[in-house]
Amino acid sequence: MNRLAQTALLFLLGATLLHAGTTDLYLRYVKEGLRPLVLLAGAVLIVTAAATLWYDRRCAPAHDDHHREPRISWLLTLPVLALILVAPPALGSYSAAHTGTALTKPFGFPALPTGDAPLHLAVADYAGRAIYDDGRALRDRELKITGFVTLDREGAPYLVRMGLNCCAADAQPVKIALTGNVPPVLRPDTWLEITGTYTPRRTKDPVNDGPIPYLKVTTARPVPTPHDPYDETWNT
Repeated sequence: MNRLAQTALLFLLGATLLHAGTTDLYLRYVKEGLRPLVLLAGAVLIVTAAATLWYDRRCAPAHDDHHREPRISWLLTLPVLALILVAPPALGSYSAAHTGTALTKPFGFPALPTGDAPLHLAVADYAGRAIYDDGRALRDRELKITGFVTLDREGAPYLVRMGLNCCAADAQPVKIALTGNVPPVLRPDTWLEITGTYTPRRTKDPVNDGPIPYLKVTTARPVPTPHDPYDETWNT
């Protein structure tokens, strides 16, 4: 790999990061709040590529044109090609079924909107309030919660969202068990908007014995995968 090839690789990687940061592609790898860093990294790589090319053409001695790095350097092209050619899906039911719930006790519970309108909650918000606040603010309220379906080894259904600390590599699930008017056939990874009510019933995650609350289902309807499939409310 000569200096020109190194420069081209730097530029290509930088352009790929800029593309990911200006579209939703970056959400498959890192949490939404890291978008500025993805864009900054792409810009830095492109500037570095331009500076390297300028130095090679203007400042480097002529005999440096024949200097080559080890052939193993070409392996650096693999992550670039992976970013360009392969857009991995967000982590889903398989990861959730094999990972214990990551629900932790929140520092507090902000006041919820009042009124008779259905209350829209994140999976982690409902789970945290149901487990650690005994559902005080959830009782006698109609709730709407969106997540994807996973099944345990016994076929019991859960509504799940994966939360990120930083990136997809550290994603962990928060789960809600379903009872009530549960659809008779549920396919893993199907996204549902559940309308239901709080119930004090609880269970334990078969993977790590973590607490999982139940939600009493009134209706369930399929919905498209959301813009950001990961839920960051549980670790903010």
